[in-house]
Amino acid sequence: MVSSPDSKKDLSYLTDLPGASEKLQIFNADLAQPDSFDEAIQGCIGVFHVAHPLDFEDKEPEEVKTQRAINATLGILKACLKSKTIKRVIYTSSASTIMFNEKGLDVLDESHWSDVDFIRSLNPYGASYMISKTLTEKAALEFAEKHGLDLITVIPSLINGPFICPRVPSSVDTAMVMMHGKKDKYSSLAKLQMVHIDDVASAHIFLFEYPDAKGRYLCLAVDLTIDKLFEFLSAKYPECPIPTPDSFKEIECTSRSNLSSKKLLDTGFKYKYGLEEMYNGAIQCCKEKGFL
Repeated sequence: MVSSPDSKKDLSYLTDLPGASEKLQIFNADLAQPDSFDEAIQGCIGVFHVAHPLDFEDKEPEEVKTQRAINATLGILKACLKSKTIKRVIYTSSASTIMFNEKGLDVLDESHWSDVDFIRSLNPYGASYMISKTLTEKAALEFAEKHGLDLITVIPSLINGPFICPRVPSSVDTAMVMMHGKKDKYSSLAKLQMVHIDDVASAHIFLFEYPDAKGRYLCLAVDLTIDKLFEFLSAKYPECPIPTPDSFKEIECTSRSNLSSKKLLDTGFKYKYGLEEMYNGAIQCCKEKGFL
C-alpha cells in the first residue's frame, strides 16, 4: 500500500487490522510525483491502482485535475513497465465513465463510453470527477495497448457497505443521502446502480487471477430507481428518518439506462451481497462512528 508522504492522517485503522504487522507494508508516494511509486512497485507481480484525486467542491479547474490524474496514472504504469516483474495491472474506474451520453440506450455495457461534453452540459454533482475518470481510463488503456502492458479496468457502480476508515466514504455518503435528508443530492439516486464493497474487492482479485481477463469490466449487483429504494428503506429501516415520496417526485434523472455486468458474470464471478447487506453494513458503521 502507498500513502502520501505529506499526509497527516492516522493510519491505525489499517495498521491495526488482523495480520497487518506481517502482511501490510506502507510506502510513501504521491500521485503528484509518479516516480515516487517505483519503490512500492519494484519486485511485485501485480498492481491494484485504486487512487484518484478528489475535488467535488471544484477548487481547481477541471482541466488541471484531469491532467494530474492522467499524469499520475501514466507515471504508475511506466513504473510497472520499468519493474520488469509486473504481470497485470488492475485499474479502478467508475460507472460514470459509461453512463452519460445522448444515445438514450436502454442498456449500457463496457463497449460504451460517457461523452465528456454531454457531462459538461448536464453539470451534475461531481461532473469534473466523472470527466477526469473517463479521460484517465481512456489514457490508461491506450498506454497499455501501445506498450504491451496487461491492464484490466474494473468499473464499479456506487459502492456501498461497511467501511473501516474514520470518515464516511463519499460513495457511502451518497447512498445514505435519503437518511440524512440531503435533498440537494437526491438527484444522484434517481437511477441507482450499486455494489457491495466486498464484491468490488473480490472482483479486483478475481480479474487479476483470471487468465482470460481482457479490457473493461462493469461491476454492479443492484440497479433500481429512487422510488424502489424508498420502498426498500422505509420498510427495512422504519426507525430512520426516511423522507416521503413527495420529497423526490420531481427529481430529473440524468441517465435512465440500465447497466449490464454480464461480461464479468460470464467469467464465473458471482456477487455475494445484495441491497440489504450493503445498507446493513453501512448503517451499522455510521452508527458506530457517530454519523447516524
